[in-house]
Amino acid sequence: MNIEIQYLNLCREILDENQTEIAEGRWTPNRTGTGTVGVFGRMLKHDMAEGFPALTTKKLFFNSVKAELLWFLAGRTDLEFLHERGCHIWDKDAARNGGVLGPIYGKQWRAWEGANGRTYDQIAWVIDQIRQIAADPERPNPNARRLIVNPWNVADLEAMALPPCHGPFQFHVKDGKLHLALWQRSADLFLGVPFNIASYALLLHMVAQVTGLQPGTFTHYLNDVHIYRNLVDQVRLQIAREPYPLPQLWLNPEVREIDQFTMDDIQLVNYRHHPAIRGEMST
Repeated sequence: MNIEIQYLNLCREILDENQTEIAEGRWTPNRTGTGTVGVFGRMLKHDMAEGFPALTTKKLFFNSVKAELLWFLAGRTDLEFLHERGCHIWDKDAARNGGVLGPIYGKQWRAWEGANGRTYDQIAWVIDQIRQIAADPERPNPNARRLIVNPWNVADLEAMALPPCHGPFQFHVKDGKLHLALWQRSADLFLGVPFNIASYALLLHMVAQVTGLQPGTFTHYLNDVHIYRNLVDQVRLQIAREPYPLPQLWLNPEVREIDQFTMDDIQLVNYRHHPAIRGEMST
């Protein structure tokens, strides 16, 4: 089933299962002060052969998806990198934390500090392992089921403006294809999840290209899946729309290393979408 249909069905499920709570104003409290309704433990799955999963029932701001992912991959945690690329999605989180974000995703992906005093580049390691498997798929690799990148560094959580909502994630190589599964502890279904889907689908394509594989499937495990009180009407508008065919992704074929990608090397092709639906992010 098309991932957008799966996503819209999940939106409907949450609204249907929580009709009484919404009508009576019984919202689940959380750290933001804006109540939610939701479910726990769901899964979305997409085959990249069906197109790139940029949802079409509202406009996805793909430039911000690209900028944030390149920011993570650069190991950066400063706002300057994002602002130079016109992305301001982390500004409110930084403002709540004295203007800084702390050791969030990029730091953990590229420079995890171990208790032994060593620093670990998880992205470089996982790409090296994938390349070894791709080069000799018949040879057993002890790390074949350990292709995991984890941003949840317990020692650094208190210094983060926001503990990771998404990750760890795991790659898998089979029959010349690269697959990716993501675990997400907290999922803002209207604002965050479409962005997360596109971001990790993009990461899958990029890693597949630099390792000589084809992108396979993306599996998204969502734990606390919720809709914020101030976004219920926006969700109702979105689920009333008919999806368009999914677009395609173009990556510059000359890029062969993960750190060489730029904004111009990543483009959506034939992205037909409904108008944007604005909503305030709860922080």
